[in-house]
Amino acid sequence: MEIIVLQHIKVEDPGYIKDLMLSDGFNLTTIELDEGEKIPQDLGKFDGMFCMGGPMDTWMEDQYPWLTKEKKVIKEFVIDLKKPFLGFCLGCQLLGEVVGGKVVKSNPTEIGIMNVDFLENKKNDILFSTFPDKIKALQWHSYEVKNLEKNKDTTLLASSPTTKYQIFKYQNHAYGIQFHIEIKNTTVNDWGCVPEYKSALEAQFGEGALEKFDQEAKANMKQMNIFSTILYSKFKKEILKL
Repeated sequence: MEIIVLQHIKVEDPGYIKDLMLSDGFNLTTIELDEGEKIPQDLGKFDGMFCMGGPMDTWMEDQYPWLTKEKKVIKEFVIDLKKPFLGFCLGCQLLGEVVGGKVVKSNPTEIGIMNVDFLENKKNDILFSTFPDKIKALQWHSYEVKNLEKNKDTTLLASSPTTKYQIFKYQNHAYGIQFHIEIKNTTVNDWGCVPEYKSALEAQFGEGALEKFDQEAKANMKQMNIFSTILYSKFKKEILKL
């Protein structure tokens, strides 16, 4: 199974789900876009695409010119080739923009271990039908997707009090997940080394917030890893057809 992973900073990889894929013998082609690595021309050879988070925002094409190419690649993969796609945080927002939504600043910023509520549509979804109606998830974002209701091929699956589009899908093969279901025990400390992430965290919770956030994440890690496993297992069986 050939999976292409689009990364925007080295510390944001598919995390726990990456470990599961490697354990199953998947071949992962990781493209570190922020380091100038180029996306292969032949997308048809890949069975699925993961698009991860990052400290930049979707509208920053002038500062990060590769975002323009990345959006075209996501459009080709998801809309033209109709291939399996999972986007997390920034990856969720990029998918949302590609399918006709708009990415806007969140009010307020959503950072912390917070509730995500599934909607009625979840019951019939091939990935999330067995999830509980409410889960706790790690949030660390300042922007979000809006206006996806304009595209009749999109379905809203989960929301939070702050962010409407916590999970949405395009048709039945491409999913945007605004929160971080893929985290591991090392994630919060690794991301705390990114200046943009640390400043956003401390702006909301004050100095020393990183250690408290890390402890809270670890306290919920077992459950979040279980949800990662369910998501991966369903993605593998129902979408990759393995």
